[in-house]
Amino acid sequence: MTTTTTTAPAAGAVAPRHHTPVRRPSLLRLTHVELRKLVDTRAGRWLLITIGLVVVAIVTLLLIYAEDGEQTFFTFFVTSLLPVSVLLPVLGILSITSEWSQRTALTTYALVPRRERVVAAKLIAVTLTALASVLASLAVAAVGTLVASATGGAGTWQFDWSLVLNAAILQVTSVLMGAAFGLLLLNPPLAIVGYLLLPTLWGVLGEMVKPLRGPSEWLDTSKTMEPLFNSDAVTGEQWGRVAVSLLVWMVLPLAAGLFRTLRREVS
Repeated sequence: MTTTTTTAPAAGAVAPRHHTPVRRPSLLRLTHVELRKLVDTRAGRWLLITIGLVVVAIVTLLLIYAEDGEQTFFTFFVTSLLPVSVLLPVLGILSITSEWSQRTALTTYALVPRRERVVAAKLIAVTLTALASVLASLAVAAVGTLVASATGGAGTWQFDWSLVLNAAILQVTSVLMGAAFGLLLLNPPLAIVGYLLLPTLWGVLGEMVKPLRGPSEWLDTSKTMEPLFNSDAVTGEQWGRVAVSLLVWMVLPLAAGLFRTLRREVS
């Protein structure tokens, strides 16, 4: 008969440890973290509050000063989009550059070594914020229309709902253009000034310098985006101008900025 003996571990010996494999955080979780960062930071929180207050203020001013016939859902909605499209790029810039300005890049990229996943989460987070701003404009415009109809204004609801898609395109591309400049320059003041100055300077030169007037029709986003909110349907050529202007002011800076961010040394 065979006897099986079990050898007890020697005194003081350390039992072997079973290491649980560490799973990398999902893109959904990273996006949730980036959305929380937009609210947790003081600058991001106040910028979001400012965007909401601007929408409410625009509709309130229209209720007070606009002619009764102009107090419509269309007017409330479209007018509230424009100032928000100016503020959203700043949010995109702060989302990208805060890692470097607040010196948290070392921690972030140590926890998630693949930097492109962090950048993708940031871009998704600001895109969702831009879409939320469109919903906020719709909600405030609806409240303004109800108030207008109750106080003697036109209060009409006639509206081409394709404008909602156009509004989403405007706000999303605006915030992504800001994020692109943030990736490219990696410095909040420099990126904000660059984003505000360069397209504006190009628009001014397009008006003043005759040879640049033709290219300006294709590269000045203030002109290429304007047909999105006209009553007529957007033509194929107009969509082409939108695409070309976004290629220059969004896609190229985004690609160059991503290349720089992936290669920059974190210190």
